[in-house]
Amino acid sequence: MKATIERATLLKSLGHVQSVVERRNTIPILSNVLIDATEGGLRLMATDLDLQVNEIVEANVSQPGATTVSAHTLFDIARKLPEGAQVEITAAEGKMQVVAGRARFNLATLPRDDFPVIAEGDLPTQFELPAATLRQIIDKTRFAISTEETRYYLNGIFIHVSDDAQPVLKAAATDGHRLARVTVPRPEGAAGMPDVIIPRKCVTELRKLLDEVDGTVQVSLSESKIRFGLGNAILTSKLIDGTFPDYTRVIPTANDKLLKIDPKSLMQGVDRVATIASEKTRAVKMALDRDKVTLSVTSPENGTAAEEVPGDYNAQGFEIGFNARYLLDILGQIEGDTVEVHLADAAAPTLLRENDHAPALYVLMPMRV
Repeated sequence: MKATIERATLLKSLGHVQSVVERRNTIPILSNVLIDATEGGLRLMATDLDLQVNEIVEANVSQPGATTVSAHTLFDIARKLPEGAQVEITAAEGKMQVVAGRARFNLATLPRDDFPVIAEGDLPTQFELPAATLRQIIDKTRFAISTEETRYYLNGIFIHVSDDAQPVLKAAATDGHRLARVTVPRPEGAAGMPDVIIPRKCVTELRKLLDEVDGTVQVSLSESKIRFGLGNAILTSKLIDGTFPDYTRVIPTANDKLLKIDPKSLMQGVDRVATIASEKTRAVKMALDRDKVTLSVTSPENGTAAEEVPGDYNAQGFEIGFNARYLLDILGQIEGDTVEVHLADAAAPTLLRENDHAPALYVLMPMRV
């Protein structure tokens, strides 16, 4: 095979595919990117057997062919080549030559026939989502994805359809300490779709690719696989084979104490007092009083800190503790000037949202402080 491609185009595409490739692989071919040169351009593909990225880029192909080469090595070469360089790629007899200006590299290759491809099978559910909606779903939920491997069914974003007042699509993530949920109108074609859990790594790679998509994303899925069509790139992933817990049971409906407060002021206050919190607990205490919240931290090693933040609160005063990191993660997702904090008591889950029309809601479990 022989092809010439602009350095910027090659680098951008390799950036998309090489991040799927695991740094340490017991199967050598999984360290490689498949490069397939046809008249339509170059097709680059990488996989870790659970996730696969496939992208077509413009290139001048003088001799069609296909081979596989180390993804990280080729990416590093492309990164270090001068801007604006034309990169000539030639592959034959187990070797690939990369030439740009006065620089030339000879790389070892592995045959394309050994390269594994995820068999998608039939993907009966198909719909389109605006890229902006998909970005919103990911950004407002992914911080709550669990990293505990033992509860593998929490290691992703749970997506399902529901018939509330009108048909909706819901995305939720939880790690047992906090829950994030986003509700969007149900796209046409999503009715009757199976409940699916999209793995954390797929969510991360999808979010990177979404930065370069303006229009809509084609989503196709079955009970075991999901595929995202993002312009020139296609991301295919296996789904988590497990049952997501009934998260609606932990969303409080009877929390009668309401605090309305500026999320930025509260966030800055929590961040400041948490400076002295011990790494292990990260606990911050909130004392709710008429029209103010007093944030405080007591650390045996570091001392104490306190700060008052004005807020709108008219119920009975009490104290409640939260993990500062978790609280900051949630407040960072609130875009408006007010966050509603619905509380019951020091031991009950707390509900946070912008208002009752907001697409996102959050539940945070309190801590003993």
